[in-house]
Amino acid sequence: MNLKDCKKIYFAGIGGISMSGLAEILLNDNHIIEGSDNVESDMTRRLEEFGIKVHIGQRAQNVPSDADLFVYTAALKNDNPEILAAKKLGINIIDRAELLGSMMKNYKYPISVAGTHGKTTTTSMITEILLQNNDNPAVTVGGVLPSIGGNFRIGDNRYFVVESCEYCDSFLKFNPFCGVILNIEYDHADYFKSLEQLYKSFNNFATLIPADGFLVINDDILDVEKVLKNVDCEVIKYSQTNKNGFYPENIEFDDMGYGSYTAFFNGEKICDVCLSVPGEHNISNSLGALALCYKLGIKVESITKGLENFKGTNRRFEYKGSFNDIKVIDDYAHHPTEIKSTLKAAKAVNANKIWCVFQPHTFSRTKFLLKEFSEAFDDADNIIILDIYPAREKDDGTIHSENLVELIEKRGKNVLYMENFEKTRDFLYSHCNPQDLLITMGAGDVYLVGEMMLSTLSTELPTK
Repeated sequence: MNLKDCKKIYFAGIGGISMSGLAEILLNDNHIIEGSDNVESDMTRRLEEFGIKVHIGQRAQNVPSDADLFVYTAALKNDNPEILAAKKLGINIIDRAELLGSMMKNYKYPISVAGTHGKTTTTSMITEILLQNNDNPAVTVGGVLPSIGGNFRIGDNRYFVVESCEYCDSFLKFNPFCGVILNIEYDHADYFKSLEQLYKSFNNFATLIPADGFLVINDDILDVEKVLKNVDCEVIKYSQTNKNGFYPENIEFDDMGYGSYTAFFNGEKICDVCLSVPGEHNISNSLGALALCYKLGIKVESITKGLENFKGTNRRFEYKGSFNDIKVIDDYAHHPTEIKSTLKAAKAVNANKIWCVFQPHTFSRTKFLLKEFSEAFDDADNIIILDIYPAREKDDGTIHSENLVELIEKRGKNVLYMENFEKTRDFLYSHCNPQDLLITMGAGDVYLVGEMMLSTLSTELPTK
């Protein structure tokens, strides 16, 4: 499909964070955009300010008969009235991932950032490096990056930096010239039925890169050669455990947990790196970003300054504020490995006790990784587990947050189950002390607990 032949494009679910960004990029590229969403939001109002017609509520009559392309978000089912209307009208129908893959063809260097963890951070690091190099990249990222004022950026047709998610094999619809694979661990149990299936998916992703492109991959991935089977492009490795390709030496952390190191490539010093985000995991993320940009020919000075400039995205170890001298951090971690990395980074922060409020995300993930979750909170002093955030799933009654609490208790940890945000807020206010650190953690709406602490408690409850 050639997008240049699609003058008018209809977006079903246009108010979503990714769909809205793609709509704006295509509007800037002189396409006529129209769409719908179930509810009015700041995003739909923003789109309307740009002249995009947005229908609130999804109905068959919304779909224009002269549309050349119908794009739908993966959240919609096949019986959606707008999808059925588009089929009846004979309009070409694709999902968001296929649209993004088609858009990548319009750029000289489309860049895919993949992996179970760290995609948003590494996509953002690469963006900061390109901006520091005075390039004008187009970007789509799964979080809000302050330096670009949101989750996407309209650039020129040279670089397109794309966060590339493996869920439902979405990234197999992309067309990268080069890419990064950061790590591979079992996740998305509602789609991937085995680790072997997940590895096969990443292998298929790696084979998408053309022979004249290149793949940067973390050599610390278990059975990494499975991912590289039948890959035609150049492969560039990085590692924190061996000296095969890019690697760090002289790693140090300051009292905020921010890392610094000297980067080497095949025994030759490349540069000294100072990060403005905490944790050992971000050493690895930055190495992936550095390796890709170095291979692209980006100036070393731009790489080091870009990495130093990156201060995180929203919901990635984001400092939200403080009350009663208690720091409040929010993090998107929703996989056991991410939880461990985040809490390890928190240990480097000057604090008395670490309080972690965790909201499990999806029933299938919680069930399949229950043991791994129970072992992920050892660096927290006190843990509160909230109800499972269902996202796209329905509760079948086979897993509950109390199952996780029981296993954490067996490890000798202080852990409680709380059934709502209000009780959690009141308990935290009564038990947190000055110099403590509070981390809200999860991919759902758990961040609201911290915001309630900062807004409601600081103004309405008496000082302890």
